[in-house]
Amino acid sequence: MGPFLPDAVRHHAACRPDAAAVTEGPRTLTYRELDRRSNRIARALLDAGLPTGSHVGYLVRPGLMAAEILLACAKAGLVATPLNWRLAQPELVAVAQDAELGIVLTQTEFLPGARAVRAALTGIALVADIEVETENEAGQAEFAYETWLNVASAADPGGGTENRVFLQLYTSGTTGLPKGVQLTLRNVSPGDYQLTEMGWAETSVALNAMPIFHIGGTGWLITALTAGAESVMLPDLVPQRAVELMARHQVTHAFFVPAVLHVLTAMPGIRDHDFSALRLIVYGASPVTPALLRRSMEIFGCGFYQKYGQTETVGSGTRLLPGDHVADGPRSRLLRSAGSPCPDVEVAVADPVTGKPVAPGVVGEIFTRSHHLTPGYWKRPQETEALFTADGWLRTGDAGYLDEDGYLFITDRMKDMVITGGENVYPVEVESVLADHPAVLDVAVFGTPDERWGEAVTAAVVLRPEAGPVTVDELVAFTRERIASYKKPRIVHFVDELPRNSSGKILKRVLRQELGRPEPGA
Repeated sequence: MGPFLPDAVRHHAACRPDAAAVTEGPRTLTYRELDRRSNRIARALLDAGLPTGSHVGYLVRPGLMAAEILLACAKAGLVATPLNWRLAQPELVAVAQDAELGIVLTQTEFLPGARAVRAALTGIALVADIEVETENEAGQAEFAYETWLNVASAADPGGGTENRVFLQLYTSGTTGLPKGVQLTLRNVSPGDYQLTEMGWAETSVALNAMPIFHIGGTGWLITALTAGAESVMLPDLVPQRAVELMARHQVTHAFFVPAVLHVLTAMPGIRDHDFSALRLIVYGASPVTPALLRRSMEIFGCGFYQKYGQTETVGSGTRLLPGDHVADGPRSRLLRSAGSPCPDVEVAVADPVTGKPVAPGVVGEIFTRSHHLTPGYWKRPQETEALFTADGWLRTGDAGYLDEDGYLFITDRMKDMVITGGENVYPVEVESVLADHPAVLDVAVFGTPDERWGEAVTAAVVLRPEAGPVTVDELVAFTRERIASYKKPRIVHFVDELPRNSSGKILKRVLRQELGRPEPGA
């Protein structure tokens, strides 16, 4: 295994100093420049007095800053904590407080959120990509990013211990509150098998259009840098811009969630674009329909590689190899599967009560065990303990079965998490907001199949008898003001009552059956 991220970049900087490492718009950092700039950022963070293991929060889009801050944290022995700029300000502050950030770095467009974080965490520094240092009304400095890093030493701090936590990504918890998933350099290492199976080479060019506060975006960046490839970063996923960049930079590798594949394949004139350099599209993070896969395979004409996993497993569990993507014939059934276990991962399906393995074809809870597994949740010992079995298996919370050939088929999630467009949405959070509307008596939120988004956040709402006329648009607007836009319900059903079992628990399975839209292409 290895080299791990910092050593991989050091190697490429020494052996191929002028090779392109990261590109954003007209700017490109070579491996030598990325190595040196990350050294300066690491030194600047340490000069700010941050002790080993401190959390470095950053509000940035996919781009140069994201790459060099991530690498700097690994070198400095600090914990990179990318923040979700899509969150409403109260949500953002709550995450920052939970992480106990020691500093916050931001791009100018996210300054309001960064300032709210700094205000909530008294005494932390704020660094932004502004031209000159400024002060707020309280006399607190806002450091200019380029000046801040350039006054620091370019000497490599020499960090990069494989088993030390260097990355913390936030994902929804069992209560709907975000929880920090801790990851080490060893956890995120792609491994030789993955570089080989995906056909990575030092001449590869990767398109990265995923948010870096997701394991998809950060993991894809780490893989490309480890391989010595060039990462073309797309700060904002505009479909037309994505296909233009793929042609201009002769992109060989791309990672998309199914919702993006849906948008791209539906674009007018998509078949007129040049995808001749494209060798592989990796996809995952949410359900995908065989119809969408077939359409994507036909349009892009390259290999496809599915990854199944979660943040807690660095997205590594099973993979559906390019050779398993067969559009027609008996093997086409595999398009509905999540593939077979990765070479460095164990996958089992077990009875969720006893934890004992079940026979092929029998549905149970999916367990996994590998070096990719998180060491635990930040400050959540009880949830960490519940995540693992006594013998080290991670409980995914997903339901599925293994067939006789070892391919995994996911049938449902044992948790109620909704994955829409690659974003995790926990129903209780949306339900809590909708329940605050004066006209809402009862509500249940769940996911229903959606070809574009993978799943659509769907709400079944019971109105109070005395309530006046209430529209779907009014309820959606009500949620948009209180939580991130991607969490708002895309579908709202007004119902007379919610189905419940004898103990009063809402039967969301019944709601999905009665109100869920049929899966296109199924």
